[in-house]
Amino acid sequence: MSGSTGVGNVPRQQQTSGGRRGGGPGRKGGRRSREVFRASESQHPQKKDASDDQQDLKSPPPACTDFDVAYFEAYAHIGIHEEMIKDHVRTEAYRDAVMQHQSFIQGKVVVDVGCGTGILSIFCAQAGAKRVYAVDASAIAVQAKEVVKANNLAETVIVLHGRVEDVEIDELVDVIISEWMGYTLLYESMLGSVITARDRWLKHGGLILPCTATLYLAPITHPDRYNDSIDFWRNVYGIDMSAMLLVAKQCAFEEPCVETITGENVLTWPHVVKHVDCYTIQLNELESISTRYKFQSMMRAPLHGFAFWFDVEFSGPANSSIITPSLSPLIGISDDDPVDDIPTKKRTDLNEPLVLSTAPEDPPTHWQQTLIYLYDPIEVEQDQIIEGSVTLSQSKENRRFMNIHLQYSSGGRSFVKESVFR
Repeated sequence: MSGSTGVGNVPRQQQTSGGRRGGGPGRKGGRRSREVFRASESQHPQKKDASDDQQDLKSPPPACTDFDVAYFEAYAHIGIHEEMIKDHVRTEAYRDAVMQHQSFIQGKVVVDVGCGTGILSIFCAQAGAKRVYAVDASAIAVQAKEVVKANNLAETVIVLHGRVEDVEIDELVDVIISEWMGYTLLYESMLGSVITARDRWLKHGGLILPCTATLYLAPITHPDRYNDSIDFWRNVYGIDMSAMLLVAKQCAFEEPCVETITGENVLTWPHVVKHVDCYTIQLNELESISTRYKFQSMMRAPLHGFAFWFDVEFSGPANSSIITPSLSPLIGISDDDPVDDIPTKKRTDLNEPLVLSTAPEDPPTHWQQTLIYLYDPIEVEQDQIIEGSVTLSQSKENRRFMNIHLQYSSGGRSFVKESVFR
């Protein structure tokens, strides 16, 4: 996630022996200014059309809460921005996407939602954008403004320190760019700010980068992780410490873990949990997402849990009407499609849309994968069915927290795992 907008929280910097719990040491928040900034008309001569007055009739933005303040203060720290920029898979995908769409960006007006240090805004300026509004509620916006000046782009890139819900831009924009994705795609819920920017400012036929996102789920086996965190206690220097097992399982596996796995850990093809079309998705769709899944194990192995990952696609506006992914014929559960069987999409032709993937078989990113571990593994045979349902919902406490309800059954046994991503 590039920066910070909207209502937030502070993901905890908490480690387990195998990976990050909750938000982990990355993915913090930032601080917003309580002022409302307005871009002056003299700077920005293109005004909204009268036909767009209905945009001003919407409900007032949500008030800034204590969660906001903590979230924005955390995003003011340089460490998270350093981690994201050093994620070459992420940063180069965005740079390549900007250059791939240079003909659409050149001479156009862009808004960068959650600009952070301003790197994506600068990419757009280098691609010939007429004007770029770099919006961030965190105090990192102060440094972003200095970065812009140092690169002689102050006439092109206008840094607005405030929430997308609060700042004023006196013209419609041609392009929205944002690195809004959190762990499990929707953790931290920054997509809501992109939706707000889209509804406030994007011209009809405008471009959103990325334009779509897809969240996947698959069962995994991970004996090394289980041995390191749990079986370790069975014999500690010859001492039986198995009395620690229950506490060890709760400590290691109670919350979602952010870790890197490989394709060898994945037992089946993934299931599509949610496909997001950034041109059409609405805020209420983010409140709760539910899906049923049915997998068939490709090997005999212990089932240790489930992994989430995602990919995002950078397509032009001509493809904006796509509502379901290209893999849609294989998505979901029905009598005609009893088992998930979805291969990962690969970009083999440079003319194909650019895809940024966090899949286990692809180069690792700072998002890694999000793992929901079972307290006790289940032995599964090759071709054995694993089925159930999963619900991801925004927490009532703070909508950037994520509640995960996972129901699963295999071999005649059924279980429920509840986790909270804080």
